[in-house]
Order: sequence, then structure tokens, then C-alpha cells
Amino acid sequence: MTTIPMRNTPPVHGIRVPYETHAAFTAELFVSAGMGVDEAGLMGRILATADKRCVYSHGTQQALGYLPKLRDGEVNPRPEVTTVRESETVLVLDGDGGMGYGPSHRGMETAIEKALAHGLGAAVTRNHYHFGAAGNYSRMALEHGCVGWALSTHRVALDPENVIMSASGGSPMSLAFPTQNQPPLVLDMAAVFMGYKDELFQEHFALFAKSLGLAVALQALGGILAGIWKPEFQPPRTKWESNQGAFLLAMKVDHFMDLDEFEQTLDDFVSQARKMRPFPGMPHAELPGGMEWRWERENEAKGVPLSDEHRGKLEYIAREFDVEPPYSAYESTRF
Repeated sequence: MTTIPMRNTPPVHGIRVPYETHAAFTAELFVSAGMGVDEAGLMGRILATADKRCVYSHGTQQALGYLPKLRDGEVNPRPEVTTVRESETVLVLDGDGGMGYGPSHRGMETAIEKALAHGLGAAVTRNHYHFGAAGNYSRMALEHGCVGWALSTHRVALDPENVIMSASGGSPMSLAFPTQNQPPLVLDMAAVFMGYKDELFQEHFALFAKSLGLAVALQALGGILAGIWKPEFQPPRTKWESNQGAFLLAMKVDHFMDLDEFEQTLDDFVSQARKMRPFPGMPHAELPGGMEWRWERENEAKGVPLSDEHRGKLEYIAREFDVEPPYSAYESTRF
């Protein structure tokens, strides 16, 4: 079953399911595909949290693509993530052909620990598959008084017959900044301006040029620096689809200025910005991360909203993996 892109806004009709129920079911799906309980639990929490924030493009619908790859041996369901090298401030991890979520989560945890001790901490991960939304990892820094930066990329075929835009590859990135009372400032985006066509180039030159420049800079950090272009990984040494890497950075704010001062000043900035006129058609004026903050708070109390289509896809894959979905207990309604 293929995935269908979903708009990252709340559905108008469907069910609301408690977050813990949704996460536990998702974890069970990954266990059924051969993943260990701990990593499956991490997958369940991260993907269900994305749904709770209404970031559906990187939530549980991603399981529709991940699960067959794990079952069919394209992605290692039980990787042994290893440390390649480590210093006081830097960690390099090898993902052993598994999903990118486990090593990236561990890499950011370690980067935060190093930042708390030394002001800055960084990690790169390599030799793994998709790591999901970059915001999953940048946000981890917030509760520790740190700024978080997370990005990922994958090897691309540099075919001389292709337009240079294809050198960008897939390059998501996220920057997260802590606040006190206002929504945290969380930029979570793809670096690539999608939809390149030769006939659009003159009209949108600046957008394409900036997109390519940002994406290849991220390729240098999350790809080349991470090690995914090393000769031994081309092609991979194993059967696993492990062509991706990540760069993760944590910066302890109070090594630069007092944390309270930073958060209060950023609070004032965000608060004033939210009083401005919103974009046309938008209900609220929000800076990056603001809408997700609103939705997460609401859905934590009311339950994660799943459209009827989304629910149907998860029930379909659950039957394929012999897992009982919990959604029949919840009545479909208009939100």
C-alpha cells in the first residue's frame, strides 16, 4: 500500500483517539514487522506525536511505507547502532542499516548532554534509512535550555544528464528556540523548493537558487560530514536501504547569555508577532511552530484527530501485519 501525502491541518471529519492508545498501537505494528520493543516504542511515540501536532505528513501514515520495508528486509529491523568516534563535544554514530529514528534520537540526547557540560554538543549519524521530521529532534533541546538544530539528507545520483537542481536531494531541517510562556520558535521545513520545471526557472530563479544553495549546504553537513558518501557505503555494504545521514546540534543558551533574559525577550518578540495580521486565509498570526503548539495542546486534552481516510489506511496495514487496531471504540464525527 503506497502512502498519499496529507495536508498538515486538522481533519474536518474522523475520530479522536487518546495519544497513548495511538502510540501503543503504532508501536505494536513495528514489533509485528520485526523491530525490537524499545525501538518500536520510540517509533510509536514519535509518529503519534507528529499526528498530535497535526504534522500528518511525518506521522503514522509514514508507517505504511516503513513496515513493508522492515518486513521484506530492505531496512534492518534490529540494528546495532555503534559509536564510530567520540570526543567531549562530538559523537559519530553508525545506524547499521536500520531506521534513522533510533540513532538520531540517541545522537541528539548525547548532543544535549555534551552541550550541558560544554556549551555546545553535536552528533552525526549515518548508514541508516529515513529519520522522519527534523523537528522531532530539534525540539528535544528545548526543555534543557538549549537551542536545537537537526537536519538530514541522503545520497543522490549526480547524473550529468539531469538539471543541477537534482543535486539538492532530500534535505529537511529544523531549528528550535526555547521560550517561557509563548509557543517555542520551531522552524521545521524542507530545504528544497519543490516542483522544479525548466519553464518556471526564469520566473522563480531566486527561489530555485536559494533552495539549491541551502540544500547542498545541508548535504555537506548531514551527508558528507556524516560519512554517507564514503566509498564503503556506495553501494551499501549490506542489503539494507541505508543511504541517509543526519547532523544534530545543541547549544546551551546560558553559555551565551542568561537563559531567563533570552526566553523573556523571545517571549516578547513572539507575543508581539502573534498580534499582527495573519496570512490571508489563516485563522491566527503565528510564527514557525505556533500552529503545531496550538494543535498539540488541544489534542493532548481531546485526543489525536484522525481523518476517516487516515484511520482506514492504518486499519488496512494492521490487517496486513495481524495487529488489532483500537479505533472501532471511537465514533466518527465532524470536528
